[in-house]
Formats: sequence, C-alpha cells, structure tokens
Amino acid sequence: MNNQRSPFFNVDWIVVLIFLALCIIGWFNIHAAVYNPEKPSIFNLDTNYGKQLIFILSALVLGAVILLMDSKFFNTFSPVFYGITLLLLVLVLVIGRNVGGNQAWIPIGSFRLQPSEFAKFATCLLLARYLSTNNVRVDDLKTKSISAAILLLPMGLIMLQPDTGSALTFFSLIFVLYREGLSGYFLIIGALFIVLFVLTLLFSKLFVIAGLVIVAAMLIYNYKRKRAFVTTVIYGFVISVVFIFSVDFAYKNVLQTHQRNRIDVLLGTVQDLRGEGYNVNQSKIAIGSGGLWGRGYLQGTQTKYDFVPEQSTDFIFCTIGEEWGFVGSFVVIGLYLFLLLRIINIAERQRSPFSRIYGYGVASILFFHFFINIGMTVGLVPVIGIPLPFISYGGSSLWSFTILLFILLKLDSNRMGII
Repeated sequence: MNNQRSPFFNVDWIVVLIFLALCIIGWFNIHAAVYNPEKPSIFNLDTNYGKQLIFILSALVLGAVILLMDSKFFNTFSPVFYGITLLLLVLVLVIGRNVGGNQAWIPIGSFRLQPSEFAKFATCLLLARYLSTNNVRVDDLKTKSISAAILLLPMGLIMLQPDTGSALTFFSLIFVLYREGLSGYFLIIGALFIVLFVLTLLFSKLFVIAGLVIVAAMLIYNYKRKRAFVTTVIYGFVISVVFIFSVDFAYKNVLQTHQRNRIDVLLGTVQDLRGEGYNVNQSKIAIGSGGLWGRGYLQGTQTKYDFVPEQSTDFIFCTIGEEWGFVGSFVVIGLYLFLLLRIINIAERQRSPFSRIYGYGVASILFFHFFINIGMTVGLVPVIGIPLPFISYGGSSLWSFTILLFILLKLDSNRMGII
C-alpha cells in the first residue's frame, strides 16, 4: 500500500543524486565554457548557462512527472512513442533547420527540438516490449530480423539528416541482444570487421588479404578434421575479402568529406592541425594544461579564449580537464562508471523481462555516449559529435537522457509488481 500512496517510495535515490551531480557539474562547466564578462551571473537567462538552468529545472519536473505515472504506461504505449519519434524524424527532413550541415532540428520559437535524441528512449522501450513478449527467442532468425528493423528504421532516418553520430548510437543496443541470448560470435565478428576496416585504410588491400590467407591456412591446417569449422573459415575468408574491396567504395561514397578527414587524422595518415585535427589537438592541449588540480574555475586559457570550438557541447569534457584537472576528470569519470554499474545492478534485480531489457538499453546508450564523447576529446575515437550525458549544453539531449533514466527508475520502483 505504501507504494501506491507514495510514487517516490522505492526510487533509487543514489541514481537520482548522481544525476543531479552531473547536471550541476555540467551547468558550472557550461558557464565556464561560454563565460561572458558582460553577463557574469550564472543565473542570467540571456546566456547559454542561464538557459541550461531552465533545462535542468524542467528536466527535474519531467523526472518527477514520470515517477508519478503508472509503470505499465511505458510498456503499453511504447509503440506509440516509437511511432511519434519516427514521424518527427520524417518531419525534420521536411521543415528542419540545417545547423552545421545537419538538418536535425525542428524550430519551435527560439527553441530547437532534436528528434533523434528522443528516438533513443523510444527505441529502447519498443525493443524491450518486443523481446519480452512470450515465445520470443533472440537466437531465432525472425527475432533477429524484427529487432534489427526496430533499430534500423530510426537509424536510417537519422542518417538522411545526415547525423552519423546519433545514428551510430543505436548500434550500442546490440549489447541488449547479447544479454538476452545473442551469440557472442556476433560481437566478435563485429569487432573483426572494425579491425579489417582500419587495416584496409592503413595498408594496401593485397597486404591485408595476404594476412587473411595466412590466418585462414593456419586455422584450416589445425582443424582440418572438423569439416564444419573448415567450411566456416572458408566462408568467413570470402566474406572478409568482399568486405575489404567494399571499404574503398564505402569510405569514398558513404562517408562525408569531413568524416573521412577526421578518420584520417585519427589514424595518423594525415596531419591537419589547422583543419579537421584542430578541435582534438586544442582539446588535448586544454586537458593536458589542467595538470593534477586544474587551473581553477573560470581560469582556463583554452576555454576563456575560445580555442576549442563546440566547447559547451561536444567538447565540454576538455573544460573539465583544464579547469578541474586530473582530479576533477577522475571524479566525473568515476560518477559515470558508478552510474553505469548501478543501472546494470538495477536491471539485473528486475522481476519483469521488460524492465530488465529496458535497463540494459539505458546502460548501453549512456555508455556509448560517455565513452565516445570523452574518447573524442582525447583523440581515441573519431569526432562524431554526440553530447556528454547530463553535462553537455542542450535541452533536447538533457530531456531525452532524463526521460531515458527516470523511466528506468519508475520501473524499478515498482519491480515487485508485474509489468
């Protein structure tokens, strides 16, 4: 009866506190990143840091509303959420505003709505609903096909904007399928194709194929009595060779020029510190200059003089590194890791398959954003332009991550029931 009287009774307040801490950290670092001496107050609503405060307060209201709702609502209406986001993704291609080469925002007065952000929680909900249906097994071809369709529909529409970074986020949901029984071979095969892609860009195709011949020959020789395995190796070799020859076409015709340039800079095949490599180089300078304790709040020179573009959004972590140093960066990374572990723990303690699957979807999306965004700022991964959850400036991203997280908190608060 207590659960019915108080919607906040079983809420995991540790997760809520981490959420609040990250939002506040983001707010202060946005203030530092776009600080205006003529409008110094962090509460000035004419500035991005003032607007971020409004986004945070509205996100808190949004989270509270979600906690007041019936848990079954999210399962029941997941197809509706998914359908609405697909319509918005189509609508943005028609009336959307083009910013930085991406037609990803729908103008609503002075605010810009980014549908791709909301498609993430809607896709997680529908995937959880489908996989939790009776008699659905992940190892069946039909299940794999329908799951792939659920993921590929929003991905395809987002690629048309084109917003490659947001589209790639949906690939992280393969970890959900893995948790529900998808063979680990799919993860291994995916990793191998990534390695082949990189090797093909670094070396000649004939060199890479020669390496594959050697590996295939060794495997066939050692397991020649196992015909099924030998056949698999031969098929794998043929597919790999076809993939290698398709890399050039995809690289030149699918990826945009700036995306190719960023990959070239990351792999070291091109040195372009004044062009595509400028952002990452300045970001690394900013983080490195922070030292152990940082330069201090509002004291970052890279930050103050706008050396790093997009510093309040995609590159917000370099502001943390410069002004708060290694210690501040360690604290932020620690908060994210603790949050992810807590979410996985929440997912595992669910009695409902829907809640468990959704929980892993939340963990996958947040991990992808966390790893890729910080990886971009230190030069470990190509720059694909995705926000750091709860910290980067922006209403759409903050609200979508809030919805994503608080739906899980609501499902968890009612885990003793059946959803």
